[in-house]
Amino acid sequence: MGPFQYFRQNGGKILRGATYAVQFMCFAHVFNQYIAEATFCMGPSMLPTFNISGTIVAVEHITPHFRGYRMGDVVVCISPAAPGRAVLKRILGLPGDNVCVDPTSQERKYIDIPEGHVWLSGDNLSNSTDSRYYGPVAMGLIRGRVFAKLWPECRLVPDALIPVSKEHYNR
Repeated sequence: MGPFQYFRQNGGKILRGATYAVQFMCFAHVFNQYIAEATFCMGPSMLPTFNISGTIVAVEHITPHFRGYRMGDVVVCISPAAPGRAVLKRILGLPGDNVCVDPTSQERKYIDIPEGHVWLSGDNLSNSTDSRYYGPVAMGLIRGRVFAKLWPECRLVPDALIPVSKEHYNR
């Protein structure tokens, strides 16, 4: 049986299978771009929250449409310093906030976060390239909010920020 004869007999099945494959790929693309995706992150900047050797995390893309980003959210964003690279950081400043540029420095400088920007920081301040290096980050660079670790252990990502009362802060 030649290829033309085979296609004449099975062409409908092949076309139907190809149609299903294209539909699935379209669904997967839309789901990854607009709903959620899994991604691999590695490096020392988010220790101890995420492993240095690598963690697979779940990233959702719905947050900005319903509740917006909040202080303490862990996000994946395009690096302002290396645009071809994505980074995983925690939001420590929202538009209109006044933040300390580098809390590890002896000389404290403060900056106002402009509209449409956030201040990002790694949990491991001693080994993180973040807003202390590249300044406020445009919200348009944020790809999504990390809500769960998928591997090596499966669990929700906690908000690691501890609220401080005004009485404690004004001492």
